[in-house]
Amino acid sequence: MKQKSLRILYSSILILSLFLCACHSLPQRASLQAVQQRGVLLVGATGDYQPMSFLDPKTKEYVGFDAMLAEDFASYLEVKLVYVPTTWPTLMEDTLAGKFDMALCGITITEARKQQALMSNGYLRNGKTLLCRAEDVAKYPNLEAINRPEVRVMENPGGLNEKFARANLPKATLLIHPVNEEIPRLIAEGKADVMITEIMEAEYYASRDSRLAAPLLEAPFTQGLLGALMPPGSESLLNAFNRFLMHERASGRLYKLRDINMGPRKK
Repeated sequence: MKQKSLRILYSSILILSLFLCACHSLPQRASLQAVQQRGVLLVGATGDYQPMSFLDPKTKEYVGFDAMLAEDFASYLEVKLVYVPTTWPTLMEDTLAGKFDMALCGITITEARKQQALMSNGYLRNGKTLLCRAEDVAKYPNLEAINRPEVRVMENPGGLNEKFARANLPKATLLIHPVNEEIPRLIAEGKADVMITEIMEAEYYASRDSRLAAPLLEAPFTQGLLGALMPPGSESLLNAFNRFLMHERASGRLYKLRDINMGPRKK
């Protein structure tokens, strides 16, 4: 009887130990209290998306609309801001693994993302449109005109731009280029013809390079909003971010951030 009791005790201890180890290995979810106690907000960013969140190769600092929004949110919480690099192909995986408290880098709110993780309220209008050479504007009035074998569409891998191109432009020649911020220059130089991207990015590059144009900014192929992405279980931080967005909108700060990072549209 004594040996049986000891075996039961040892088994219970072993099960408890395994349970504690398993719990310890689970990613720590980003609660508002945890972030404030840590004193640091961990923000995931791809760093390749002008004018939203871009890692400047010279200064090694993140710049853009979302970079400034992240700074504002960290100040709102009275904590420090620390970036955690991620990529578009691994964005959801890194989010679910709890590698950062939130991702903020020009992320479109979609039902697919909301089924896996948490997404904030939208803070900026978004939608798929095209970027092309200024001399070719008349060639591409719609998707049908782009969906031809002779049209070279260049996208970065793993994001919604590539997914949209594959789904809607099956006849076009799709070129995958690993460095997103290089694609507009390659189009301007004639290495590709069209980039399907968000209206913010298309407007940004068209306003800064006279060789480029974004003719469908007011009539994008899709309509959407940008939002922050967070791991499941981060509801308290999500609620805090949504309250923060209300404050930024009411104060006019959101519109100021857009003007700072976009500037006037090219006529």
